[in-house]
Amino acid sequence: MLRCGHNFCRVCIDRVLDTQDESGVYSCPECREEFQERPVLMRCLALCNIMENLLSTQPTKTEIGIFCTYCVDAPVPAVKSCLHCEASLCGKHLKVHIKAGEHVLCDPSTSLEKRKCSVHKKILEYYCTEDAACICVSCSLAGEHRGHRVEMLDEASEKKKEKLRNVLKKLLTKREETEERVQSLEERRRKAQEKASGEAERVTALFIAIRRRLDDLEKKVLSEISRQEKEKSLSLSALIQKLEIKKAELSMKMRHIEELCNRTDPLTVLQEPDTGDLCDPEEGGGDEDTGGHDRQHHDVDDRDVAVISDTLHTLCDIISDVRSGIYVAVPADILLDVNAAANNLHISSNLKRATWTQEKQNRPETAERFQDYQVISSERVTSGRHYWDVEISRSGNWRVGMCYPSIAKRGDQSKIGSDKKSWIMKRCDNQHSVIHDSKRIWLLDKISSDKFRICLDYEAGQLSFYELCDPIRHLHTFTATFTEPLHAALRVWKGSIKILKGGSNWEKPS
Repeated sequence: MLRCGHNFCRVCIDRVLDTQDESGVYSCPECREEFQERPVLMRCLALCNIMENLLSTQPTKTEIGIFCTYCVDAPVPAVKSCLHCEASLCGKHLKVHIKAGEHVLCDPSTSLEKRKCSVHKKILEYYCTEDAACICVSCSLAGEHRGHRVEMLDEASEKKKEKLRNVLKKLLTKREETEERVQSLEERRRKAQEKASGEAERVTALFIAIRRRLDDLEKKVLSEISRQEKEKSLSLSALIQKLEIKKAELSMKMRHIEELCNRTDPLTVLQEPDTGDLCDPEEGGGDEDTGGHDRQHHDVDDRDVAVISDTLHTLCDIISDVRSGIYVAVPADILLDVNAAANNLHISSNLKRATWTQEKQNRPETAERFQDYQVISSERVTSGRHYWDVEISRSGNWRVGMCYPSIAKRGDQSKIGSDKKSWIMKRCDNQHSVIHDSKRIWLLDKISSDKFRICLDYEAGQLSFYELCDPIRHLHTFTATFTEPLHAALRVWKGSIKILKGGSNWEKPS
């Protein structure tokens, strides 16, 4: 629709306007109203509503359905189709239809030809289990499927349905796991948003407090400077006035002495008081010290400076937390990082299990990906006390522990436990040990459980391993000064490792 209100076919009006582009003069083909620029086309809502109402009343293909082949006077819906006759029948014609064995009835269908063998033109009645194909009796007896194991279509269909039900059950389980994972991630996102909002509000409040206290301190300091300047000025003014008086007195005495010196009568000179009485030797020295009596006022309180210093220290702590990541202090749910997983490890959909596999996973080779058999968690720990439990398959060799993110991803140094950046427990040929920086300590006690707990106290610099038996048994504790964030780390060969759960603020088992 143009602005003048007239409606046109979109293709036609575009063609007209394209022609008018050459002359630079645009007008409505119906009322000839002119426009300075090429008019913008608008939807005509009235016509759109009319068209939508019209389309909504038109019968769809599913509503039309399948009609009886033999009812030629008026369309009558079919209730069955005959594969032999390749025709659809209404209830009336179905009653008189031939009931011979070759006449096979089915639900109404428009694709009856597809239910017949393309070679023998006979009804598909069997299923060849070797070739996974629907066949007719001739295919089974004399055709290319002769001698193959066959089943009736209904029987084969039920078997396939059973398989599909099992697949559906697995898919339902996976969907539930995915939904739980989504809910968990949404909860973590919500907590992260709440934490970020809280930290932002806290930082804003701190800066406001710092600015207010700095403004107050500035006013107090300036006021104190002004007070001291006035006090000093008054003191110096009084001293100057006193000295001016003394200066006048001295001048007067000097004139008197000059007069005596100019007299010629000795008797007059000698009868005057001694000149030593005219000048007091104690005068003139002690009035210049004005600094000892003006230190009584202290408007600038040391507590103001101390409060600002404490606030700045708090702000520095927050900035340090932000730099290290404010969302990684409490990893309640340990998940494996697919982006770091080696291509000979299969990572489960819930990111909780790592399984050794000979089938290459074809993940892109990146600098973050381990070369062989290893994976780390996507979460990292920078403070606090945390634990996570693992269940390990009875077969194969494995290593579990924690490592820095800067650990090598290629070469011998990439094996967790082989450098100073990882602390692990290892099983090889049913013998258990703990390793750090390639230094091994054998665990001589018999270990029968397949479940273990790794406990971390970051600030205390302790990483402990426990066997989850009854009662829980301590195996070993590493002591170190941690300088980087820590990730959970796994290495598995011919077996699997499953993460059971994780938590924070754990208490050491007694």
